Amino acid sequence: MSLAETVDDVRTLKRELQTLGVRNAKLAQLLKAARERLDELNAQVAELAEPASTFGVFLTLDARGRDAEVFTAGRRMRVKISPDLSRAQLRPGARVRLGEGAIIVEVCGYPETGSLAVLIEHIGADRALVAGHTGEEKVVMLAHPLKGVTRAGDHLLVNDRAEIAVERIPKTEATSLCLEEVPDVSYEDIGGLDEQIEIIHDAVELPFTQPELYKTYKLDPPRGVLLYGPPGCGKTLIAKAVANSLAKRVGSGQRSYFLSVKGPELLNKYVGETERRIRMIFENARELASEGRPVVIFFDEMESLFRTRGSGVSSDMETTVVPQLLTEMDGVEGLSNVIIIGATNREELIDPALLRPGRLDVKIRVSRPDKAGARDIFTRYLDDSVPVAEPAADLIDAAVEALYTPRPYVELTLTDGTTRMLFYHDFVSGAMIANIVDRAKKLAIKEHLAACSTTPGTAGHCGVARKHLIAAVLEEQRESEDLPDTSNPDEWARITGRQGMRVCHARVVN
Repeated sequence: MSLAETVDDVRTLKRELQTLGVRNAKLAQLLKAARERLDELNAQVAELAEPASTFGVFLTLDARGRDAEVFTAGRRMRVKISPDLSRAQLRPGARVRLGEGAIIVEVCGYPETGSLAVLIEHIGADRALVAGHTGEEKVVMLAHPLKGVTRAGDHLLVNDRAEIAVERIPKTEATSLCLEEVPDVSYEDIGGLDEQIEIIHDAVELPFTQPELYKTYKLDPPRGVLLYGPPGCGKTLIAKAVANSLAKRVGSGQRSYFLSVKGPELLNKYVGETERRIRMIFENARELASEGRPVVIFFDEMESLFRTRGSGVSSDMETTVVPQLLTEMDGVEGLSNVIIIGATNREELIDPALLRPGRLDVKIRVSRPDKAGARDIFTRYLDDSVPVAEPAADLIDAAVEALYTPRPYVELTLTDGTTRMLFYHDFVSGAMIANIVDRAKKLAIKEHLAACSTTPGTAGHCGVARKHLIAAVLEEQRESEDLPDTSNPDEWARITGRQGMRVCHARVVN
């Protein structure tokens, strides 16, 4: 065999050896993958052969910190903890998996289902008093995520059998019944009520802004304020402006709260539920005020809840609701940062016990505006920033004159035989003035659109004109729903302003 043939044979053998090496490496990889897959299958078979796991709720560690107390299968048990599991993962209320021998082997988050209960008050840092949907009260443990973040009125998800609350449900009654945000209404937005604003400023804001002066003079701040008067005249606006002003006047870094209570929504058909909600609202206020922050509790339509006891005009539920409010108001005595503001247009229906000094100390009548007040209110809604056909001041003067032009509405006959004529301007309110301006703006827009459709590009008809305001006044007077029912003369007694004199007959003047 020649040398060349030998060299070729060696090269051929090397190529075959290299090919066999690659095949061997692939076979080794396949064999490794097959072994891993086999181990995996064996592990799965072993898992299938294991007994079923039991779940429970972790409660606490024992005194030595070695064993755990869990609630499982309807009973409380002390079990061991797997050495592979860190004790830092074990939090009260967490769901845990128990392996063979009832050993905790895994932490599986927190329970997601249960019953709802309302938090009434805390008992220490780890327990709380809650009430279920039936009103039954009981003491439960608080899971780790709930510690320090819950307050009275919160809805909690409770594991009834383990007697532990595990989650805060974002559906608090305090939130549904109260508006905690400070409104953006300021005193500058309110027209025609300068005298009332000054009175409520002295009664409400000074005690918050000058507490040292009140202490020096040994003067206790008023506990409550009643705003009463006809509807639509600014009672609710004043209450909102008070909260807004307090928020600006308190020290830096502080925040005031405005709890606007939706009165009719407090009513509940179940005995004791309305009273419980009132307690919850005041508990919420006490908690917010505990850090020195001003809290305003505003009851709108106050007569709907706190009617005179024994009047027989309702279902007599006020016999327990009114005393509950009186108790809570007396309980606020030591809290200088809480004040109650009530608003009503039927002040004669409110229980007298609420109106005595020491409860609703300051009573402010919010009357219907006169000409000067109406002019001031018009300036809040109509100025030169709005498209106008002539200066806004001239338009406002024309609107006020049209609004207060004597137009007879109804003739009242009193029990003493005298008569009194009521005019449309006797029913003017701030809400009516705002609606008149809105009507005038709509009329101006319609006229502008009509002019543009007939003559494209026309801009000369833009703006609110005198005729729009006068037409709006007449339309508003025709459609006014503020007037009581003329078929019931007793409804007119409060409007006459003659106390103790009843109306025996009412006649609409055509």
